[in-house]
Amino acid sequence: MSWPDYLNEHQAAHLEDFRAFLAIPSISAQPAHSQDVQRAAQWLAARFKQAGFLQAEVLPTAGHPVVLAEYCPYPDRPTVLFYGHYDVQPADNPERWNSPPFEPTVVDGRIVARGASDMKGQVMAFLLAAEALIATGNLNLNVKALIEGEEEISSPSLPAFIEKNRERLRCDMIINGDSGQLSETTPLLSLGARGICGLEFDLIGPSHDLHSGSWGGQVQNPLHAMAELIASLHNPDGSVAVKGFYDDVEPLSPELREWYKQIPWNEAEMRQKLGVPEFYGEAGYTPWERITGRPTLEVNGMWGGYMGPGGMTVIPSTAHAKITCRLVPHQDPEKIVALVRAHLEAHLPKGVRLEVRVKESGAPAFRMRADHPVAQVAREVLTELYGVPPVETMFGGSVPILSTLKQLLGHDPVSFGFGLEDELIHSPNEFFRLSSFEKGKQGYARLLMRLA
Repeated sequence: MSWPDYLNEHQAAHLEDFRAFLAIPSISAQPAHSQDVQRAAQWLAARFKQAGFLQAEVLPTAGHPVVLAEYCPYPDRPTVLFYGHYDVQPADNPERWNSPPFEPTVVDGRIVARGASDMKGQVMAFLLAAEALIATGNLNLNVKALIEGEEEISSPSLPAFIEKNRERLRCDMIINGDSGQLSETTPLLSLGARGICGLEFDLIGPSHDLHSGSWGGQVQNPLHAMAELIASLHNPDGSVAVKGFYDDVEPLSPELREWYKQIPWNEAEMRQKLGVPEFYGEAGYTPWERITGRPTLEVNGMWGGYMGPGGMTVIPSTAHAKITCRLVPHQDPEKIVALVRAHLEAHLPKGVRLEVRVKESGAPAFRMRADHPVAQVAREVLTELYGVPPVETMFGGSVPILSTLKQLLGHDPVSFGFGLEDELIHSPNEFFRLSSFEKGKQGYARLLMRLA
């Protein structure tokens, strides 16, 4: 039996396995789900063994566990390491989901569930592709799979794990599955990702909530102060107002800007998909330049005071916010956090105190050579799958572990995944196209065969 025939014959069973994986609420950010994260790791390790991997273990870290699977029967052949994650984002606002987030539902050729696209679908596509090749005698190189449980909280425990297990993770090439394609018809080859850093902070006013009629106009309202402080982070032209934020940013070269112009972009169509009346951002740059080639600062959450039904006339005692910055090459995450903190301190409104908590893990931007040999194989496979060569660009998001993998294991991770931008990752009703699931299995199978 050929591997394509194997995949076709087992298509229904593979979909049921995918549903079982999605049904486990492996939310790494919420302590209440720590047992679910452990359960997902155990399920995945067992499924790798079922697929024919010679070893598959759930290994502890300082936080959530790692799944390490190995199929390495060839002492004299190359070894590829696949990286992915099995943890998922929280599924808040259940009223905004059309079906329960951990009861996978197939609708119109899409499977709807938290983690479907980001990235349980990618992990399963790789696993099932490897299974098909093993079962049909076509996996002719060594394969290792490193699947972590903390990517959605910036992988705080993984660098130490890799350092400790560097010899066991030794390989000749690395594939990053936490990636995607440009559209259903246009493939994408990502040559890098932006870095990330972040912090949370509180503004503290009175010792307790106050009656707004008695104290309004006399005591600083932390929510008013928060709005003023947040507004100070950007200039009217959309650029970041933090002093020194752009000091280490290299200008986009004319050649790179010309390259960006070749990337397909239908502004009207994209605005409609996103539901925004117009785009907004740093003046003087195109949308693609802003979201992949320029650094940004975003407020991810801001809250405080009474948020229940009806009204409650109080001056709240505290206000809170979360910030992340996406970074480009040469920006140091620790330096950027220090600059943002200094800005908050310098622009702190009167009448409140500031408390800052820095997120434990950040990551620099990652870039790789366009002529990387594994990237060239990926180009060939994507061209075969889609009938057109891939668009080549940088990835606007961040995969913090990419720089760590390169530093500790000595290879540029090549991104090769099949999620699409419109699949509502991190949002209610996240989904993964079943066509992408099938294409992913075929793509990984072809890639593994070509790399042998």
